[in-house]
Amino acid sequence: MEQEVVFLDLAMMEYGLAWELQERLMKENIQRKVAAKGIAARTQLNDIDSVTRHHLLFCEHPPVYTLGKSGKTENILISEEQMAEKGIAYYPTNRGGDITFHGPGQIVGYPILDLERFYTDIGKYLRNLEEVIIRTIADFGVKGERSKGETGVWIEPDIKGRERKICAMGVRCSRWITMHGFALNVNTDLSYFNHIIPCGIADKKVTSLEAEIGYPIPIADVKQQLKTNFEDVFECRLVTAGL
Repeated sequence: MEQEVVFLDLAMMEYGLAWELQERLMKENIQRKVAAKGIAARTQLNDIDSVTRHHLLFCEHPPVYTLGKSGKTENILISEEQMAEKGIAYYPTNRGGDITFHGPGQIVGYPILDLERFYTDIGKYLRNLEEVIIRTIADFGVKGERSKGETGVWIEPDIKGRERKICAMGVRCSRWITMHGFALNVNTDLSYFNHIIPCGIADKKVTSLEAEIGYPIPIADVKQQLKTNFEDVFECRLVTAGL
């Protein structure tokens, strides 16, 4: 059955506030699942699929570096004092992955999905997120690919010295409820990546749609294609509603 996913464009939002919102939506879903399964166990009712509510959040962030829970601080090449001087925030997070940058001109997508209503397979979930990005950048004439053993979407991943990452990914999952997600570089100022080793990978570069195509792309156009491809890949329907 086609799943309904509530879509919300948060526009420009400070990273900490977006993280708090994700945590709230995840916890609400977990609480619903736990309560519903308790009722099902007592009453022998098994139809609890509709108790959780899927969300897809889009936003841009003011400049910020975020470090995954297994990330290494040595991949951050400037001090927190230097970050403050440059107006860059810093957050150690509970997502997977290493260090990355979020900033204006980058679309960050946060799916809060109950994977028990899709499939209980984190690997498949990540591959599907990658597929959404691959299809989206193809809509703008850029060929994205997967890189063996690495998450995210890459350009020319198999050509030594030419590998460059256009979309980073890092997720968290609790009781099959997801949070965090992907960061697609559209018109991002790539100089911010010079102060980190992006995703902990020292010998590969970072790119953007603008860098690949040679001119800036309207963010709204990319968001629309992301939404269309998300619906197709996840076989769902995006609806706009309040939180």
